[in-house]
Amino acid sequence: MTRYAEFHRRSITDRDGFWREQAALIDWQRPFDQVCDYSHPPFARWFVGGQTNLCHNAVDRHLQDRAEQNALIFVSSETGEEEVYSFRELHAEVQRMAAVLQSLGVKQGDRVLVYMPMIPQAAFAMLACVRIGAIHSVVFGGFASVSLASRIDDAQPTVIVSADAGSRASKVVAYKPLLDEAIRLAEWKPAKVLLVDRRMAPMERVAGRDEDHAALRQQHIDAQVPCVWVDATHPSYTLYTSGTTGRPKGVQRDTGGYAVALAASMKHIFLGQPGETYFSTSDIGWVVGHSYIVYGPLIAGMATIMYEGLPIRPDAGIWWSLVEKYQVTAMFSAPTAVRVLKKQDPKYLHQYDLSSLRALFLAGEPLDETTAKWIADGLGRPVIDNYWQTETGWPILAIANGIEPLPSKFGSPGFAMYGYDIKLLDEHTGEELTGANQKGVVVIEGPLPPGCMQTVWRDDARFVKTYWHSVPGKMVYTTFDWGIRDEDGYYFILGRTDDVINVAGHRLGTREIEESISSHPNVAEVAVVGVADQLKGQVAMAFVVAKDASGLTDAAARMKLEGEIMKTVDEQLGGVARPSRVHFVGVLPKTRSGKLLRRAIQAVCEQRDPGDLTTIEDPSALQQIKDLVCA
Repeated sequence: MTRYAEFHRRSITDRDGFWREQAALIDWQRPFDQVCDYSHPPFARWFVGGQTNLCHNAVDRHLQDRAEQNALIFVSSETGEEEVYSFRELHAEVQRMAAVLQSLGVKQGDRVLVYMPMIPQAAFAMLACVRIGAIHSVVFGGFASVSLASRIDDAQPTVIVSADAGSRASKVVAYKPLLDEAIRLAEWKPAKVLLVDRRMAPMERVAGRDEDHAALRQQHIDAQVPCVWVDATHPSYTLYTSGTTGRPKGVQRDTGGYAVALAASMKHIFLGQPGETYFSTSDIGWVVGHSYIVYGPLIAGMATIMYEGLPIRPDAGIWWSLVEKYQVTAMFSAPTAVRVLKKQDPKYLHQYDLSSLRALFLAGEPLDETTAKWIADGLGRPVIDNYWQTETGWPILAIANGIEPLPSKFGSPGFAMYGYDIKLLDEHTGEELTGANQKGVVVIEGPLPPGCMQTVWRDDARFVKTYWHSVPGKMVYTTFDWGIRDEDGYYFILGRTDDVINVAGHRLGTREIEESISSHPNVAEVAVVGVADQLKGQVAMAFVVAKDASGLTDAAARMKLEGEIMKTVDEQLGGVARPSRVHFVGVLPKTRSGKLLRRAIQAVCEQRDPGDLTTIEDPSALQQIKDLVCA
């Protein structure tokens, strides 16, 4: 048995002993009495009786040894701003923000909704909330008013923290009008709105409600606000999952378990060391931004880069220039971003000194082998896929090189991470599949490890109904993803269980077809959806962004490439998996966080209403598909 296999085995068989050791990675104001209370499955309570504080572990405890080291590095390629905060300076700013929030009436247990661009004040607000025991709920900046209103109603915040505007591709996105309309639509009315004025867009102030951040900050310039020690089980934040139907589903996270999980992951998975620099290209509006922009790196005593902008502005070397300038040792991005870079001049990968970078971590969508190999070869650095969810807060599958260096396999996020008792279940019988390369539903036997969701905010019944079901002798959490495990124990994720295409009785995962199409040398990106068909029930339809589209100006050239792609699928998966059509588009419809809007694509193909499109990055991308399939 390898070191990692033994490490994982012990996390399952000696759960309490294992997590007691990991809990030593953070500071506790009061030691916990019980590691895990699982007396009411599926609800797990971690480190019961203990008291701690997320902000203390992320900021205050580092003041003694590294007060003048970099903590938060803000870079905006949109505005040209660049600011660096040491731990001492970050500590001061967070206390000022905490004092401002308290002056607006925020108390322990109150909710604060954060609707912000990627600017330092957003991180200050998050850290200030957990410092005083308030519960933050970050909503992705620029979310449409109707969606924002529904989240306001669910979170019921005392205060909303926002800004005049953000910027994307040098286009100003005015936040304040969206926020004002959301508050008008919402039933719940916040007592106060705290506004950061970037002087990018005009703001109309509502008298008696809207407060200026700069003015209040100046009033509390010398603020000293101590950390409020909270129970380990006290909620730290709620974060709403995207793409849900009906009332938003707020993932509720605890404090102690989350701090321990992040501290352990920074050590065992991301190999973070105090004094180094971590660069996650995500947004604080998503779970990666919570775990691996704000909290994880700071808990580990690292500097964290907070980046506002695109990966290709001012050019495709911007990210790599930051790696060189700030000596980044670990970088975390998304496959979608790499596919965008794949279409740029490869010279940018070799223009900067990347010797400090130990690894590039990717997550958010399945990582196809072609993309993984391209970026790994280009950087000359290991590319480590990892798989997790908003609900889990940290990786489910990855490579824990901090325990034992093990090779990655292209297309696989790796092994089950410590604490996760993963099973593959037969979709029909619910029986566990123990053989190699058997396709099943990826589930986690309870309890979920520290750091995972406690429940759905204000809706325990929905938590149980949505995620959990019983199999003989146990309760399991379903990820809603298909997976296989090969003979070496590596997992491969094959797509959502609800992204299955049933073609004449053959059940096919869209992920499998996309992987095959991606292997064609002229394919940069692809989305495959199942479309209703009178004869076969469903057929697969593919939408492809070509690496070189210059030759696709006439129908004959498009037909030729379509034929080549179909032949590729025939050869790799068989004729049953061949798409009925391959359409060529300039861009695929995605959310602002980079996730493909497969449901919307499918709806357009079936001439149905695509539903809520408030998170779409470029509405014209969906219109382009509509024009193709409805022509």
